[in-house]
Amino acid sequence: MNPYWQESWDRQQEAFMPDREHRFDTMLTAVAAVTGGAPPRLLDLAGGTGSISLRTLARFPGARVTVLDQDPVLLAIAEGSLSGRATVIDADLGDAGWRAKLPHDGFDAVLTATALHWLPAERTSALYAEIREVLRPDGIFVNADYMPDEELPDFSRRLADQARAERNARYAAGAALSWTDWWARAAADEALAGKVAERERIYPAGHAAEWNPPAAWHLDALRAAGYRECGLLWRGGTDAAVLGVR
Repeated sequence: MNPYWQESWDRQQEAFMPDREHRFDTMLTAVAAVTGGAPPRLLDLAGGTGSISLRTLARFPGARVTVLDQDPVLLAIAEGSLSGRATVIDADLGDAGWRAKLPHDGFDAVLTATALHWLPAERTSALYAEIREVLRPDGIFVNADYMPDEELPDFSRRLADQARAERNARYAAGAALSWTDWWARAAADEALAGKVAERERIYPAGHAAEWNPPAAWHLDALRAAGYRECGLLWRGGTDAAVLGVR
């Protein structure tokens, strides 16, 4: 797999989320606090191309990393980028059986970013409880996504409008590919075209409609799932990362 695709994916994502690296760094600092800086056993959930996995391996040489996703295009890129340094698993988080595909449980941390908003509320709540079961005692789960502050409803809309205008300016200037343009380029690539066709069979109507509740909803769902401590780890505008401790 051409290494261009990992770089291209990261650039496309960074154009959409300029603070992406900051949220990743914050998440990995939380992981370090769990292990005392020792190499973690980490699950990169709905991990796509393995962006979190790659940063985990760079920060914690010797980490045992598993990346799990269902998208055949992103998994192909992950396989190429990780080059055997992590376990790559194809599984559907919409199915409670996803845990049976894991190589082990007892993870120090489960991290996910900008991914679970494709799941409906009921499935997200159930998934939070399932994730807790694959963590070791005192292990952490962190979910970073679009989670507006319910105390700032009007201002959050203005923040989202400003971020959208800045993204569109980057796209117009040719500084980065948009989501749509990135997928069009992947479909035109000989090495990925078959995977794109497979992806379209898995998601014939695209992903499910996006569902973006405020951070408070996620914290309530974590508490209901049995996490003993829950809180906001990071916020950047209308995005946030919530953390639960088993």
